Amino acid sequence: MVLWKFYFFFLFIVILLLFYPFFRVLLNDRKNFPTVLKLMRIWGGSLHRLGGVYIQHLVKPIFPDPPYIVCPNHSSYLDIVLMYTLIPDYFIFMGKDEIKDWPLFHILFTKGMNILVERSSRTASHKAFLKAGEELDRGSVVIIFPEGTIPPNAPTMKIFKNGAFKLAMEKNVPIVPISFRTNWKLLQSGAILKSRGRPGLSKVYVHKAILPKENSDEEFSRLRQTTFDTINSQLERHED
Repeated sequence: MVLWKFYFFFLFIVILLLFYPFFRVLLNDRKNFPTVLKLMRIWGGSLHRLGGVYIQHLVKPIFPDPPYIVCPNHSSYLDIVLMYTLIPDYFIFMGKDEIKDWPLFHILFTKGMNILVERSSRTASHKAFLKAGEELDRGSVVIIFPEGTIPPNAPTMKIFKNGAFKLAMEKNVPIVPISFRTNWKLLQSGAILKSRGRPGLSKVYVHKAILPKENSDEEFSRLRQTTFDTINSQLERHED
C-alpha cells in the first residue's frame, strides 16, 4: 500500500515538526533529556497509533531494573518508533552515523542525547562505546541493534556485531533481547514505490534478560550466540 506509506511518512514529519522547537531548546541542557524522552514517547505513540500500527505482546514483558542493554532484531524503521512505547525506563539509542543526515530526527543524536557510531573509524567507534558505558554507569538503558543495519533479506538476521556484548560484560549488566516478528511486513525498507507498507499488528516478543556469567572470551561467544538464538527463535515462525 503505497498510499499508506506516504501517509505514515507524512505523519512522521508533521508530528516531529510540532515538537522540534521544544527539542531545539531542551536539548541544550542534559538535565532536560528525560523531558525530551517524554515528548518522544508522545511522538512515537501518536505516530504508530495514527498510522494504524498496534503492538501485540506475545508474552508479558518483564524488564529488569536498569541499567541494562536492549538488543532487538532490526527489520524495519518501525523498530525505532516502537521503542518509545515499549521501553519503560529512561533510555538512549546507539545509532549509525548516517542518522546525522536524517531531516529533523538527527537533532536527537547530534545534540548529545543519543550516541552516533562511526563504524568506519575504530577510534570514533571506541569513543562511542565509552559514552555508552558512561550512560550505563548513570543508570540509563542503552538500546543497540546488534546487526548494525536493516538486512536486505529481513527478517533473516545478519551476524551480530560485538559491541553490545563486550559492553554488557565490561559493565556486568543484563541484555534484554527483543524479537520484532512482523515489522518487516508492515514497513519494509527500500524504495517507497517498491517496498511493502501497511497498517496492522506489530507482534513483539520481549525475552527474559540474559546475564553475563563472567568476563572471558568463552562467555563473550556464549552471550552473543545465546542472544542471537533467543531472538531468532521467534523470527523462525513468522507468518506470510
